[in-house]
Amino acid sequence: MFHGLLHSLGQALARYLSQPHSSIQTGMPTDRRALAQQLRPGDVLLVEGNSRVSTVIKYFTQSTWSHAAFFVGPQLGGCNALGEPYLLIEADMIDGVCKRPLSHYATYPTRICRPVGLSATDLQQVLLEITSKLGAQYDLRNVFDLARYFLPALPVHGHWRRRLLALGSGDPTRAICSSLIAEAFQSVNYPVLPAITAECHQDAQRLHAVMETIYHIRNRRLFVPRDFDVSPYFDIVKPALAEGFDFHRMHWEAEDVSVSVQASSPAESASKRST
Repeated sequence: MFHGLLHSLGQALARYLSQPHSSIQTGMPTDRRALAQQLRPGDVLLVEGNSRVSTVIKYFTQSTWSHAAFFVGPQLGGCNALGEPYLLIEADMIDGVCKRPLSHYATYPTRICRPVGLSATDLQQVLLEITSKLGAQYDLRNVFDLARYFLPALPVHGHWRRRLLALGSGDPTRAICSSLIAEAFQSVNYPVLPAITAECHQDAQRLHAVMETIYHIRNRRLFVPRDFDVSPYFDIVKPALAEGFDFHRMHWEAEDVSVSVQASSPAESASKRST
């Protein structure tokens, strides 16, 4: 009974946090046609949302991006009620891990982050990993934690922002958007933002110490959408530039040259200043 009440409360909070919020979007919505032509299976689509929870995530991560979705492509299968094909997978607060058409992101600024160097075999493993999570629930503990930040609170030091977003129960059957995608890439040891340490060991042949860089897989709960943007292992693809951008072809609004009062000549202006 208590579990059912908690679940109902979590769903109510999720609906509240998913409502639009009066926040300013810093980017421009991406042209859907150009976006569709540039997306490739394995791409991560970052989204600048405008919901209440988006505002919290953007504040704590100090980033434009509040959400991430994974592009699978037509092989994902299925269509929505309008007959639009499902192409992407995301972890939604209300619907859980689900399929989305590209039109779902039509009104939002987006960015394509593309992994580099994945073999066809690696890519299929990543696709298999993320599609296997379809139907999983969103981590409702994450919802409760995020809801706390709408209450009056002291400013949070930058050092703790990522830790405060390392939320959730840790239950692998539940997911949040960034951890879902990061875990899929980590299934083939593809780096997003790995933890890096330098270890010193003795080289027997060269008779001196050698520093070796060691990469460590980070806890999946520590990932946020901006990590795919700042990662050195993902290319940033901007559809407008990829299609051969030419600013000479832009149609600018004509400047309104009609004025009700004629500008004074330099002599008239000098005369007015002297009086």
